[in-house]
Amino acid sequence: MAKTETPQPVRGMQSLLGAEADRMAAVVAAFDRVRRLFGFKRVEVPVLEPTAVFARSLGETTDVVSKEMYSFDDKGGDSVTMRPEFTAGIARAYLSEGWQQYAPLKVATHGPAFRYERPQKGRFRQFHQLDAEIIGAAEPQADVEAIAFAAQLLGELGLAERSTLRLNTLGDPETRQKWRDALHAHFSKHQKELSEDSRSRLDRNPLRILDSKAHQDWPIADSAPGIDEFLTSEAGAFFEAVTKGLDSAGIAWVREPRLVRGLDYYRHTAFEFVTQELGAQSQLLGGGRYDGLVEALGGPHTPAIGWAAGIERLAMMIEEPEVEQIEAVLVPLGDAAEQLAGRLLSDLRGAGIAADMAYRGNMKKRLQRANASGARFAVILGDDEVASGLAQLKNLESGEQRAIAFDSVAEALRS
Repeated sequence: MAKTETPQPVRGMQSLLGAEADRMAAVVAAFDRVRRLFGFKRVEVPVLEPTAVFARSLGETTDVVSKEMYSFDDKGGDSVTMRPEFTAGIARAYLSEGWQQYAPLKVATHGPAFRYERPQKGRFRQFHQLDAEIIGAAEPQADVEAIAFAAQLLGELGLAERSTLRLNTLGDPETRQKWRDALHAHFSKHQKELSEDSRSRLDRNPLRILDSKAHQDWPIADSAPGIDEFLTSEAGAFFEAVTKGLDSAGIAWVREPRLVRGLDYYRHTAFEFVTQELGAQSQLLGGGRYDGLVEALGGPHTPAIGWAAGIERLAMMIEEPEVEQIEAVLVPLGDAAEQLAGRLLSDLRGAGIAADMAYRGNMKKRLQRANASGARFAVILGDDEVASGLAQLKNLESGEQRAIAFDSVAEALRS
């Protein structure tokens, strides 16, 4: 009979156990603590959305839409897509679920997202993101609030000194259009020297050439006109208010004039936290103001700002969290002892004490398993203990052992 081949994971998908899973859980736990401190409501949105939600929000011509999305027709013939990011789905929900009544709305979430791209360090086809958004707030203080949330999260994770906040402005629509025209004129003069990707972006999206990964484009991008030449007085005042707010909050930042967002609905603030510790994949967290997104989805003009961070990348950076420990392992021998241990195990867990049972092998092997689990105590039950109503509580660190009444085990473990 032919041997059945063991199924393998889909490329770019990973299964985690132990320390790696614990690191990701630690990132999420820190995110949830800071979310509550900043008054962001927890929100959930579907993994599946109509494909049009992402095509409209990310742009039909972007690599994400044209090459990386997991899109398919469902059994009803509708085109649906597994979310490649959170913002578009939250903006869709803001419109379709009637969340406008809560504006300005501060929301945060986390979970899996999907992109068909080349797996590499810290990047997977199923990956996990943290996401925070403020929708319906046009004030610069909302930008400061969003960035402060991100900065405090990185501080909680021990990454404040190992990351740098880069900041730029994309201006208002008038600023952006003038800058776009100037960039198009500049890059057109050097069209033959540009990389193939940048030449394809020239007419469609010249701003994206500024963050090109092709080395041959860098000198041309460095000599391109900066946005400050085109800032309207209103856009300049907005950016100044954001920077003053960050200074007041004690959040260090550096200006990065080449930091851009290619899509037209992005306005004003663009930011990212980067590190030197992950090689080419330097971004830990990135975001910006997207005042035109809700409008692009068919809603009214709605100012908004938000950010996202890859949980896997953050997890790679943090210290290994403390191993979750079992407090006590029950070691029963005999049918009566096992019945009693089952009831005692339930009582201990109900009292908030992490407990497990060693139910295989002889007494020696069961105690070995209790020791290997990292538990502090073993609760030994045999026929004599069942008859006397007294369990043997053994300290697995010191070896000290004493008899204790069944109904006092939980209290003894707590003390």
